[in-house]
Amino acid sequence: LQRVKQASAIDCEVRQWGPWSPCSSVCGAGTTERSRQVATPPRNGGTPCPDLKQRRGCLAHSETCSAAKEVAKILPDSFRRNFKDPWRRPHMLIKEEKKSYCVQMRVKQASAACKVKPWSAGLVRERSVCIECQSDAMTTDNRCRGDGLQNIRTFWSTASAPGCSGSWVRESFTEDCRCPSYSMIFI
Repeated sequence: LQRVKQASAIDCEVRQWGPWSPCSSVCGAGTTERSRQVATPPRNGGTPCPDLKQRRGCLAHSETCSAAKEVAKILPDSFRRNFKDPWRRPHMLIKEEKKSYCVQMRVKQASAACKVKPWSAGLVRERSVCIECQSDAMTTDNRCRGDGLQNIRTFWSTASAPGCSGSWVRESFTEDCRCPSYSMIFI
């Protein structure tokens, strides 16, 4: 009888884990994962490879996150503050006029109360609207609160149509511009 030489079993060997990926969310709960490579594949009935990927939950807190929590307050552009208020005290006129900017928002949700006023009736799901951020409404960092984020749903409410509120996603941002008539302004 001829003896069959038995090849020895080779167990799987893996390399070190790679780094964890960035959190899949920029704000709130998301996932992160890491992976590792096979250094030596198993042969001849050796121990199979362990998991090559790991995934875990993560919580993201970034500047984006705090911006996503802001709620925009809006009014129809008939409230534009282009006029000089005759009651302003002289020292108030020194306030520097900053250039307006516009954000184009796609409405994702609007409450039924929006249908009541003619100007807010245009705030309907999937409609794109222009909102202007004027100098008077800007905070110290030269932006309007709630001016939205690209690809992230943020929230808004109207200041003159009670109960009218909803959510939207920013489509574009244009510096030094004016929204067309019958648009909205941040307050």
